[in-house]
Amino acid sequence: MLEIVQQTMMALCVITQNVTIGTNLALLHFMWMLVSGALLPSRGAVFPALQAVGLVPPAVRRAWAALHSGDWHIADLLTTWGAHVVAAQEWQATHYEGYVPKAVDTTAFWRPALRDCQTKHYQPQAGKALPAIVVGLIARVGRITGRRIALPTAIVRPETADATERALQATLLAHVKATLAADEMPVFDAGFKIKVLQAAGLDRYVVRLAENFTARRNTPPPAKGKGPDAEYGELVRPLARTRKGKLIPAPPPDRSASWTEDGLALRAEYWDALVLPDVKVSATAATFNVAAIYDPRFRTPWLLAAPVKLSGPAWRGLYRDRWPVEQIPLAGKQMLGGARQFVFAPAARYRLPELLLLAGAVVTYLAATTPAIPTGFWDRQPKPTPGRFRRGLAGQPFPENYPLPARLRKKASVFAHLAMGILGHRRTKAVATA
Repeated sequence: MLEIVQQTMMALCVITQNVTIGTNLALLHFMWMLVSGALLPSRGAVFPALQAVGLVPPAVRRAWAALHSGDWHIADLLTTWGAHVVAAQEWQATHYEGYVPKAVDTTAFWRPALRDCQTKHYQPQAGKALPAIVVGLIARVGRITGRRIALPTAIVRPETADATERALQATLLAHVKATLAADEMPVFDAGFKIKVLQAAGLDRYVVRLAENFTARRNTPPPAKGKGPDAEYGELVRPLARTRKGKLIPAPPPDRSASWTEDGLALRAEYWDALVLPDVKVSATAATFNVAAIYDPRFRTPWLLAAPVKLSGPAWRGLYRDRWPVEQIPLAGKQMLGGARQFVFAPAARYRLPELLLLAGAVVTYLAATTPAIPTGFWDRQPKPTPGRFRRGLAGQPFPENYPLPARLRKKASVFAHLAMGILGHRRTKAVATA
């Protein structure tokens, strides 16, 4: 048996063995189908993909039943997987001034033909927002032999009453606040706004800002001697800009710092104790700090905000470590074939993306902990990427000879007393109304 097959089966057995007996074996079959990339040749069709990994028709039906109505929850699977990764001691959390980066993001599985889909998400190829199943993703970030790897801790669905993306952000931030450990720093991209983060009650975060971001000082400007005292502080534009041919310069920073990292001379400029433009000067106002991180390789600096004071290397390191959270949906959708989906039941339309994100995290971890697999003779310096790992599993049937744990077995259910065939249908004839 191939080494990658053994490593994959060991990981999938760890994830599924604590699920209800019977469902756990069916879920194991389904997870093997995902990580082996069987959805790619079937173009997202679940039944042909399950059949392609060598499952007999009854096993195919049981695997499908485990997806749409099995007794499992993605939170339990993520907890089990996270405990296994931490116990292996190959993944080590990264620390910046005492904080572990906790990347937070939303990802979309576009479903333009899905009826009653309340959520839309911007699709770059279409140039507009399309119906999509959008979920929130939270992950701790660490390293394996120098490579940044995200360890997902939660996948958050929108509330059933309001499935809009704005409501999903509120639900996601509430989950972040409730589960945030004392040593974790949530990191957000520019899709999350400071006003929303403050409304969620987060007292620490790092968020990317737009280039035209403006804020105000939380101190009143000098009195001009006429009229009432100013209620708003001085306007601060961290980056200079041009409007109608006129240059609007940036104000001088409150402080600055320079350092060398990876042979690059980096520089940071800071503006401290700022408030949002519509907030009046107040001793109780929620303030934050803004940093502009300059990298000589890029024209435009990063503009970041955080309510806590950090050094330049910590600002840069925390935001750089947000990027691995993008790898998980990339692996699940593109590498494993989950971009196209043909499930329509209210539960299955969320359960399949959740399992795909988990499968993407598993493949990414296994690729980083096993020898890199070359694509061919031309691939002389292969990288341990999930795409190469999936190619090693491509075409491999489910390993029936792998010694499964005792809990992973088919449930011996008694069903001889149940009606079979057409007699077992629970259909009732509609009553005609006058």
